[in-house]
Amino acid sequence: MKTAEIVREKSDVRQLDTAQIVGLLRYGRLDNCRQELDRYLDEVHFRQLRSLMLRLYVGMDVYIAARNAAVDFGVSAEKFDARFGTIDEISVRLQTIDSTTAFMHDMVEQCIRWRIEAAAENGNDLIRKAKEYIDINYTNDGISLKSTAEHVGLSPTYLSALFKREMKQNFTEYLTEVRVRKAKELLCGTSKLICEIAFEVGFRDYRYFSQIFKKNTGMTPRQFQTSTNICPDGIDNIVK
Repeated sequence: MKTAEIVREKSDVRQLDTAQIVGLLRYGRLDNCRQELDRYLDEVHFRQLRSLMLRLYVGMDVYIAARNAAVDFGVSAEKFDARFGTIDEISVRLQTIDSTTAFMHDMVEQCIRWRIEAAAENGNDLIRKAKEYIDINYTNDGISLKSTAEHVGLSPTYLSALFKREMKQNFTEYLTEVRVRKAKELLCGTSKLICEIAFEVGFRDYRYFSQIFKKNTGMTPRQFQTSTNICPDGIDNIVK
């Protein structure tokens, strides 16, 4: 192999973003994980690598990421090694581009299966963790199913299904429930303007907040605040 080709191959391999691999293992879907891995490998021209050493480099990177993720999912290192071999044993499976690709596909797919199995076994704990995250971050208008899923180590699709199964409501319904409950507490216990309260509970659009509040309570925020009899004189100045 020419020196220039070796240098180019090394450059390509070094561009492999292991964070993408970790993200795939932690949040990826089972039905398209092989295609996603192939996309990452194509970015570094993996199938054009002629050097066995560089194929080993890529294979080892994916192996280490998969092994660490599996341990985080509750799979013992011994179980992982029994399934895929120790790092000292796997070189025999990385001799060709096809065998290396098949090995990496198998690892990624199995790790995602382990993650899904662990989530199913620990559904209540994961939902509790998700609810705690929402209860702390509901004031942030950027909170989303995606950010919550990343926090608990699930894919957004799986967290959504888990929420529906365990809570009998979807993610957005629960987030709205938390925000409306907090808004009611503020409306009952303070004399703040309603637009201020809307902002404090995560709504940046007062009119939207008012619509959501009425949908969930049957009253507008102003009607609710008035009914608590805590508003000071000059209630007509409160934002309608």
